[in-house]
Amino acid sequence: MTHSHSFDPREETPNAARQAAAQRSTWVSVGVNIALSITQMLVGLWAGSQALVADAVHSLSDLVSDFVVLFANRHSAADADKNHPYGHGRFETAASLVIGVLLLSVGVGMLWSAAHKITDPASIGQVHSLALWVAGLALVSKELLFRYMLKIAESVKSSMLVANAWHARSDAASSLVVGVGVAGNLLGFTWLDPLAAALVGFMITHMGWKFSWSALSDLMDHSLDDEEQAAICATLEATPGVRSAHDLRTRRMGDLAMVDVHILVDGRISVSEGHYIAANARQRVLEAHRVLDVMVHIDPEDDSGHSRQMLALPHRAQVEDALAEVLDEHVRARISLELHYLNGVLELDAVLDPQACRDAAERERISRQLHALVGQVAGLSQVRIHHTLEASPSQPAALR
Repeated sequence: MTHSHSFDPREETPNAARQAAAQRSTWVSVGVNIALSITQMLVGLWAGSQALVADAVHSLSDLVSDFVVLFANRHSAADADKNHPYGHGRFETAASLVIGVLLLSVGVGMLWSAAHKITDPASIGQVHSLALWVAGLALVSKELLFRYMLKIAESVKSSMLVANAWHARSDAASSLVVGVGVAGNLLGFTWLDPLAAALVGFMITHMGWKFSWSALSDLMDHSLDDEEQAAICATLEATPGVRSAHDLRTRRMGDLAMVDVHILVDGRISVSEGHYIAANARQRVLEAHRVLDVMVHIDPEDDSGHSRQMLALPHRAQVEDALAEVLDEHVRARISLELHYLNGVLELDAVLDPQACRDAAERERISRQLHALVGQVAGLSQVRIHHTLEASPSQPAALR
């Protein structure tokens, strides 16, 4: 039996807070990147610094990624609909992939340009000292932006915002390299400027590969890590009525996860009690972990070795047909059957109404006929017979 439920509306407030934080931090990044990219590009071209121009291109890539984040943040917060029943959380993952690919392409282009300069030393000239001051300004601005954006991203637990924050940090690191390259060029080591540009390109390429691969893994339904899965199992097994949890499967959905799990319960409890245990277990996971939804499959036993054997057992209609061959319709109507599919075999509990068998001889005859079903129904291993007491207005019927 499975139990599932649509995503709880209680997530609306956190999602609204995450969206507002993403909008605020990203617009701050947009402002910083516009100012830096214009300044770096103009000064880099005027001062003859390839490294500073490369850093300006990096700032422009930050600007493009900021708009990608704004677009994805707006769409990922949309409610679930008919075509997206699990919500739009993967817009964030797709945005992280776009940022990663953007970084890769920019990094490779910068490496190519720097390599061309290094192999042609005659084309390298001395840069103006203003380039060093602009590189220092960019370094300080980007580091402060990184710290601000990372703080916001961690407070709202958004992997997309974390990716964008580290994009800003990679630009801060590149500004440091650019500063060293420009300083070296001013000291007479002209080749240090294109070398700095090459190092910036390498850092951008590395970061782009990291984000691209992480996002691609999530889009291919990458599971949660072992620690998170163990924590979810512990939450399930702490639920009253759950004996153990197994066959746990998870897949990422943006910053949340989808969970599919089997729980082991007492095989002789009612369907409604099993449903109650599953609902309780599911709610505990939703409250304790960053999970979008949980599908709980209830097992009366560890079914890992009996699934195929169990499916070959007879169903209720076949058992009732066999019973109809040995008992008349009046008696059958007063017998309640409970079927238990356990340990790869079928067990049958038959509850007899005393109106169907008032004397001991009649009860004995019915009992023999019921026990004979063991040899007549394939897979039936045991029959247990129970007789109800006469019910009174103050005392409900019970088994004895």
